[in-house]
Amino acid sequence: MGKIARSRDDSAALRAGLAVGLAAAAYGVSYGALAVAAGLDVWQTCVMSLLMFTGGSQFALIGVLATGGVAAGPTAIASAAILGIRNGIYGVRVAPIIGGRWWKKVAAAWVTIDETTAVAINQPTLKSQRIGFWTTAAATFLGWNLTSLIGALIGDALGDPRAWGLDAAAAAAFVGLLWPRLRQLQTVAVASAAAVVAIALTPVLLPGLPVLVAGTVAIVVGAFNWFANAEPPLVPLEREGV
Repeated sequence: MGKIARSRDDSAALRAGLAVGLAAAAYGVSYGALAVAAGLDVWQTCVMSLLMFTGGSQFALIGVLATGGVAAGPTAIASAAILGIRNGIYGVRVAPIIGGRWWKKVAAAWVTIDETTAVAINQPTLKSQRIGFWTTAAATFLGWNLTSLIGALIGDALGDPRAWGLDAAAAAAFVGLLWPRLRQLQTVAVASAAAVVAIALTPVLLPGLPVLVAGTVAIVVGAFNWFANAEPPLVPLEREGV
């Protein structure tokens, strides 16, 4: 029974990684189109996806460039860097999962983003965490770079990519990952409070800062262990050996 459960965990991690990777790739078209509209050429758009490879920071950069042009370059870089800070925080959580030699850690650092971290930590075993991380990394990296190129090439014909709903693809994928974890009062409280904080601060702070501030909600709740003992944890039957 234990082998069957592990096999199911690995398969579930593989499916989750592919699904999230495809969802993230979908809004790469939006990035490519918006980047060209902001003044970048196709080559610059693709190189940014290849080297920077963090969608939030890329959108922040081109968003500032679109409103301020080349003169807004320093501000654009600062906004992208602020939003990229969270990837370094993710690295602390992901490092024990990756393991292995230095070159594997370097590769993992390149692809430690929202999607890979979310899928990895959502898995129940170390093996399935690694499968989830690398599957998501491969699917997202290949898909994002391909769709960035497509978006840059067809940007003019596409029009406003937000009209196609491409900007909501990643958000929908994250809701799908989050929903199964909302099984305890503490998890629900953290998710709800973080969402309220992020929504409230989005109109008044630079891009990326609302997410970082909202992240402190989880730290505070975890540090004081609020709500942890309010109700017993729900354990899936297969984990109990049934």
